[in-house]
Amino acid sequence: MGRAYGFFDCSASKEAIEAELPTIRRLVKTPSELELSLTEGMDGVRSFSLLLRGDLRLLSLIQEAEQSGMRYMLKADYPNESNRKTADELSSILNQAYQSPLYNKGETFRGEIVYEEDGMYVFRE
Repeated sequence: MGRAYGFFDCSASKEAIEAELPTIRRLVKTPSELELSLTEGMDGVRSFSLLLRGDLRLLSLIQEAEQSGMRYMLKADYPNESNRKTADELSSILNQAYQSPLYNKGETFRGEIVYEEDGMYVFRE
């Protein structure tokens, strides 16, 4: 199972983002097997990570995202694919989200995508 995490900031509400995701997925032709889970607030993200048996590497990334002012985490799971491929799909979604009504014209996009590779979390470039 491929897995990747997108940490990003957006002034839109969680409900607005969730409502826009089906359109974004359709526009970027996201595979239907790709599962997305949106969490608002780093406290919620931190609670989620504790469910992952306290992965300290991921907790560290969550703390960095929180210090950078990131408001959301979008987790992507992609059965039978690599973490890198999952990160690529997540990147397409976040890029399209920036082109959507969720962001005002000229608003800066702030976000990072991370995935595990060879036992370490890496940032997708």
